[in-house]
Amino acid sequence: MTLALPTARTEGWRWSDLSGLPALAEARPSGALPDALPWLDLPGERLLFVDGVLQQGSAAVGELPHASDHPLGRLAGALGPRLHVRGRDAIALQIVHVSTGGADHLPLELLVDAGATAAVVETFVGEGWTNRATRLRVAKGARLDWARRTLRSGGFVSVSDDVEVAAGARFVLAQLVAGAGDSRLDPTVKVTGGDAHAAVGGALLARASQRHDAQALVRHAVPDGTSNQLWRLVADERATASAAARVEVARDAQRTDGSQSLRALLLARTATANLKPELEIFADDVKCAHGATVGELDQRALFYLASRGVPPAPARALLTRAFVADAFAGIEDEVVREAFVADADHWLGTLA
Repeated sequence: MTLALPTARTEGWRWSDLSGLPALAEARPSGALPDALPWLDLPGERLLFVDGVLQQGSAAVGELPHASDHPLGRLAGALGPRLHVRGRDAIALQIVHVSTGGADHLPLELLVDAGATAAVVETFVGEGWTNRATRLRVAKGARLDWARRTLRSGGFVSVSDDVEVAAGARFVLAQLVAGAGDSRLDPTVKVTGGDAHAAVGGALLARASQRHDAQALVRHAVPDGTSNQLWRLVADERATASAAARVEVARDAQRTDGSQSLRALLLARTATANLKPELEIFADDVKCAHGATVGELDQRALFYLASRGVPPAPARALLTRAFVADAFAGIEDEVVREAFVADADHWLGTLA
């Protein structure tokens, strides 16, 4: 099969390297599960997908009505699980995706009814190419908290999110990319109701020759919506970490309040970070702000820690942990937040 993939000349894709995907698409999965799966000690249902096939848990798998138009998301097709949180239910759900060396594509849809609440923890492990197209709908007055972590041993993860947030609803997406392999994240959130809120962000941790790329878009279509995007990037050795955060405010979306905070930390002069905050505003009465900074560890802080007997490696990890902590502040569940911090600490603990 010939893959029609975006190239570095395609707008929005110049920071991603997709050159390894054709080989991964032809690779054969081993089907072997890891010794331990990364479940958290949380109540609620567990869904396990191995190479894109549901192996544990119950979910209605069928033809989804809306296919993705994302360049990678469209490869997922239209056959996948459909989850529905009804009435005023409150559910907790864990989803683990295990890839065993090949390529697996899967769409997923989650509908949260008016007044309902859902909290989802999604984890990616293994190797190969995992490609997901996620469609999320948060109805009036509902709430959806989605915490996603990528803890791979290699390969490539691509996730495209298509999210709609209705009036008075709240949506929070917090992501952590650590481990090995490369990644591409494309969350697109449409705020379609007044007094709705959307928060999108995460931490991308890259070393060796890894490339992580996040391209986030929040589109305000109606008045009185709020949003914030917060990204923290860390790049070491020859790695490249990139994030573009865009806010679009339609002409009728008066009294929109949107903010962006993009910060990158370079742990080596050979590493690269790319940041691109964007605002496109057609309304008159708005409050939007953005900021982007790229820097290195504070040498004075390192000297202070050294003077207190902290060796160089733990000192670098300590300061880097403080830098990325903001990315997890929006995770309200303490167990989930601590797990994300522990995963980041594991990555940071290997800093030289």
